[in-house]
Amino acid sequence: MTAGLVLLPYYLMVVTSLKPVREVFTDPFTWIPSRLAWENYVDAWNHAPFGRYFVNSMIISASETAGVLVTSALAGYAFARMRFVGREVLFTLFLGTLMVPGEVQLVPNYITIVRLGWLNSYSALIVPWLASVFGIFLMRQFFAGIPQELQDAATMDGASHWTFLWRVVVPLSTPAFITVALLTFLGSWNALTWPLIVTTTPEMRPVMVGLLSFSGEWGTQPRLLMAAATFSVLPVLVLFFALQRYFIQGIARAGLKF
Repeated sequence: MTAGLVLLPYYLMVVTSLKPVREVFTDPFTWIPSRLAWENYVDAWNHAPFGRYFVNSMIISASETAGVLVTSALAGYAFARMRFVGREVLFTLFLGTLMVPGEVQLVPNYITIVRLGWLNSYSALIVPWLASVFGIFLMRQFFAGIPQELQDAATMDGASHWTFLWRVVVPLSTPAFITVALLTFLGSWNALTWPLIVTTTPEMRPVMVGLLSFSGEWGTQPRLLMAAATFSVLPVLVLFFALQRYFIQGIARAGLKF
């Protein structure tokens, strides 16, 4: 039953995207279209420059994911395997920022972007999100679970922290990297508020902002909106189902170490 409730919105999205115009607002609601209106997908794709939206989303999401993986690995390793004054206090402060609502950061971040002259650019869409506190936390928890004996052996062989990180820790932490990458990619792909604020032309907008083109002062076009939403969500669904085993493993193993 729970699975049905979760899948119901997706089913309604797909069904509405395949309905002919005359069936969208029929009463009672029709659960199965009388015919499959595949032309809705063509009309939705041609309604706005969705090709450009997809390219923008891929560039933004891939760049953010790569940046978060690097910064999370470096910071997570420092908090998990290195000893320095104030480590625990600094880590606690990092975690404390998770309690700050994202909306609070919008205005200062926007002012910074404007002063840097990055408005309506990839820099504005990517740079503010190249580090993730949750990614650092997840990496730190995972790295802390790696046996100390491995680091002692590597140190005896003359390995530095850098060597131990990239030659031992990273290969052993594939689930953690996949989990952070998946969460980052999904969050970036589904972002709406920030891209809407810092973009002023359609050429720089990602796919989720592009969905707003189906809503205007004259109303919404549900069949086209649902068609666009369907092919917009497909990439992330495929990615999630392909990597869900590693995702669950990464969350489970990281959550056991405190």
